[in-house]
Amino acid sequence: MTEAIAPMGTLYLVATPIGNLEDITHRALRILSEVDLVAAEDTRHTRRLLQHFGISVPVTSLFEHNERTRVPGLVRKLREGLAVALVTDAGSPGVADPGFPLVRAAVAEGVRVESIPGPSAAIAALQVSGLPTDAFTFVGFLPVKSGARRRRLEELHERRETVVAFESPHRIDASLAELEAIWGERPVALARELTKTFEEVLRGTAREVRAALTPERRRGEMVLVLGGRVRGEEGPRP
Repeated sequence: MTEAIAPMGTLYLVATPIGNLEDITHRALRILSEVDLVAAEDTRHTRRLLQHFGISVPVTSLFEHNERTRVPGLVRKLREGLAVALVTDAGSPGVADPGFPLVRAAVAEGVRVESIPGPSAAIAALQVSGLPTDAFTFVGFLPVKSGARRRRLEELHERRETVVAFESPHRIDASLAELEAIWGERPVALARELTKTFEEVLRGTAREVRAALTPERRRGEMVLVLGGRVRGEEGPRP
């Protein structure tokens, strides 16, 4: 008599609000309430979110510095038949946030992986930027160090499609100054605090956007949307 093999569980990649809690989907709430475990970038942040919606489920941490040690245990639970939801602090897991190592390991083990789509800061910024949306490249966060960031911007300057990048409010002024030197008069947009009370989009050249970025505006989550190279345009400024 052969022993029955328990079916494997499912890994759900659940998008959560990037600001406005009303943006969470009915499906996301159902999945979060039904899973056996939630793996979260910040357990405190996620517990507050779950509590807001009256959801009680075990939560464990999974962030950049513990992914290597936590992933094997999570995959083992999935192989045992448990359902696990992966969430980050805001937006879609694995997109410029923790999650890829777990997804890769789950796929390698034959575990079912499902996306529960929802809010995305990159897509939201692209939509409201006023720049072309038919083709775009998302590059995550720009490099922290100035030299590496400038080299990256010079590379991106050659792209013909719209470029979307995340940036920290602590580095936004330096990044815009480098964009001013490299992008010249090419259009850019800076979206900040998307879906939140003080949501704002600054549009123009890098110089114009930088001039409009008062100290009060150098706060909150920021997304840069950069216009692509047009035919006949010269290369980046020296």
